[in-house]
Amino acid sequence: MSQEPEPPTPGQHLATTSHGGRFWEVYLEFEEAARHTDSYRARLAFLPADQNDGEEVLRTIWVIIEPSYEEAMHKARGFEEHQFQAFLRSVLP
Repeated sequence: MSQEPEPPTPGQHLATTSHGGRFWEVYLEFEEAARHTDSYRARLAFLPADQNDGEEVLRTIWVIIEPSYEEAMHKARGFEEHQFQAFLRSVLP
């Protein structure tokens, strides 16, 4: 029995968006230290669906800060397509 490969990011998959002729998988990654504080900080991570060798995950700064995991997830799930695209454009080289 073969194991499934590990995901490219430890985050929760949120959406798939398109930009620049490519599709991008969008993940929400939480700061590890959040487990020991009273707030949850998270950032968006973008990975091209047609990832080339050596291509890295693109990450925003910590854009979500909420008092609970559930509220942070709710906020992230509330983002619309154009917002994901704007965040992606902000981290592209």
